[in-house]
Amino acid sequence: MGSDLTVARERMVAEQLEQRGISDPRVLAAMRAVARDRFIPAEYADHAYDDGPLPIGAAQTISQPYMVALMSEVAMLKGRERVLEVGTGSGYQTAILARLAAEVYSVEVIESLHDRACAITSAMGIANLHLRRADGSEGWPEEAPFDAILVTAAMPGIARPLLEQLAPEGRLVAPIGEDELQTLVRVSRHDGSWREEYFGECRFVLMTGKHGFPD
Repeated sequence: MGSDLTVARERMVAEQLEQRGISDPRVLAAMRAVARDRFIPAEYADHAYDDGPLPIGAAQTISQPYMVALMSEVAMLKGRERVLEVGTGSGYQTAILARLAAEVYSVEVIESLHDRACAITSAMGIANLHLRRADGSEGWPEEAPFDAILVTAAMPGIARPLLEQLAPEGRLVAPIGEDELQTLVRVSRHDGSWREEYFGECRFVLMTGKHGFPD
């Protein structure tokens, strides 16, 4: 089974990522190195490298591999950054980021997902990762500023606390829009002003919390 999953992971990188334009060699290497099957319930193991999201419990999902790679590439990480992830979820995107940045801080509001991600990433021996259970829409102000912030749940608008926690020249990558459809947006900070860039339509689970969608 292990060798079959390795082959499936290589095929996923080649067919789902490279053929769709993901080209950052560091992102591609991270996607090859991190086993997505470790982050999903055992009953979905045969689908670990399918081209789509999968349920992980608590009405949440692990993102489509392409979307994980796209968000990682759009963040433009070089390896020296301090990164905040809003929405640990399964921990898969978190583990990818840990290979791309110097330090990763990840916040998850759902206790069962936080506990599971802690267990998985600890078992993997990821040393540059800091996990916290809290309202991610508030960020992690005690550890700010961050060179990059990735938001893995849809927001109706860009939360002001997250913008305030960006370092100068920092980048925030997030799905912004309505509850059924969002646009992947990169907001970057240059000389005190903000620039927005758009990377296509996407669908994410909805962010809860103070700056998320109303219950």
